[in-house]
Amino acid sequence: MTGVIAVLRDGRWLSADRIQRLAVAAILGTAAFLLFLALTARGANDYSGRPLGTDFSSFYAAGRLLGVGANPYDPTALHGMQRAIFGTATPYYAFAYPPFFLLLAWPLAQLPYLLALVVWQLSSFALYLWAMMRLKRRFAPAIPDRLFYLGAAGFTAAFVNVTQGQNGFLTAALFAAAIASLGLRPWVAGLCFGLAAYKPQLGLLVPFALAAGGHWRSFAAAALTVFALAIASTLMFGALIWPEFFAGAGQARQAILEANGVGYDKMVSVFAWLRLWRLPVPAAYVGQGIATILVILLTLRLWRSGDVRLQGAALCLGAVLATPFVLDYDLMILAPAILLLAGYEMEKGQSPFGATLLFTLCLAPLFARSVAHMTLLPLANWAVLSGFLAIVRRA
Repeated sequence: MTGVIAVLRDGRWLSADRIQRLAVAAILGTAAFLLFLALTARGANDYSGRPLGTDFSSFYAAGRLLGVGANPYDPTALHGMQRAIFGTATPYYAFAYPPFFLLLAWPLAQLPYLLALVVWQLSSFALYLWAMMRLKRRFAPAIPDRLFYLGAAGFTAAFVNVTQGQNGFLTAALFAAAIASLGLRPWVAGLCFGLAAYKPQLGLLVPFALAAGGHWRSFAAAALTVFALAIASTLMFGALIWPEFFAGAGQARQAILEANGVGYDKMVSVFAWLRLWRLPVPAAYVGQGIATILVILLTLRLWRSGDVRLQGAALCLGAVLATPFVLDYDLMILAPAILLLAGYEMEKGQSPFGATLLFTLCLAPLFARSVAHMTLLPLANWAVLSGFLAIVRRA
């Protein structure tokens, strides 16, 4: 046992060649599963009768509802549209995004479903790779390009995201581009952070971090971007879209967070961890509140001074810890954090268990749901928490 701990502490077992082999295996596994889905599909449905891209069906149906003047946040109308497109046996896939996201959902819904799904995933994946390369060139230039591309494409959260048709690639791209631009192109950094407001629960730490770091131009650019998105959404979809959204968000909170609508094993927040362990809802909210406050305070301290790589990584990991509503596909936001930490470790020297921690963060998205379901152990949440605390200690 002592020998195993020593190996994990040392980290030299995680060689570049081994990382490449694991990444290639992950890419081939994802490609094989996508090919299986394509060969066994029946129209726009997979072998089990669910829509291909599962969650993307909610984006598409919400966009189609806008086209007929209906409320995309009405669960009855949304499910009715999903059943009209994919069949009467289609389960309900909720849509609780701010009207900002409808600016993407509406044009995608003008395309045939399968084409829209392919355009959505390929375009967001390309944006993710571009943004991650920008981050690498600034903060991890020592990583070979081949290793970078294989690692970015083979990140296990990519498999989770692409099979569910989700928006993790877009979230990771916006955070990566924003961090890569901080201090160099402050208005671009703010623009990217502002655009990430389509997922407001993951942006809770952003204003605290920017204020603590004195990035006031980025702060202003982010605020102006959010304001512009709100104006554009209102002009495009009407003023009623906002009360409809807030009413739908309240219903989604009750159905998903408090009534276990999607399964706590699929979620990776502190709230879900406590509910997975059968704590009552009020206790879970208290636990999440304590975690959120502590993460905000530590983020404020980290962003006042120190290495930008550690600050950016802490922002990405802290985004997962600070919100009660985060699912396994959202763990794509760990990709920028892993890249930043890898660059830091290569320059400053490996910290004890540093390589093992990065490897755990890389694998956690793939096994988080199944491990939580079978053992009630919130593996992904613990991995993110360990990573965040390790950054605090290193800083």
